[in-house]
Amino acid sequence: MEIKFKNVSGKLYVYLYGELDEYSSRSMRNLLDNMLDQYLQCKFVIFNLENLTFMDSTGLGFLIGRYKRLKKFSIQCFIESPPVSIEKVLELSGIYEIMPKVS
Repeated sequence: MEIKFKNVSGKLYVYLYGELDEYSSRSMRNLLDNMLDQYLQCKFVIFNLENLTFMDSTGLGFLIGRYKRLKKFSIQCFIESPPVSIEKVLELSGIYEIMPKVS
């Protein structure tokens, strides 16, 4: 699992690579939270999932946890470009009600 960031005009893009599961989410949670703490002035965080190859329910919890953390600072979260296999998991979970999908 790898995470990259890009700040563009008040929008923080978070690019997730690899597998987002129980094993990877443990180590990535602290890394991502530390990075997000540096960008609390952003108005939007967009999680780009284009390069994720796998995500399970732990991955959903990972995303929801970041949503809850950012919501405290009135930062809106969005999901961008999920692969078809991950799209199904996201749709079934109802996560798009709190983190809308953008294209």
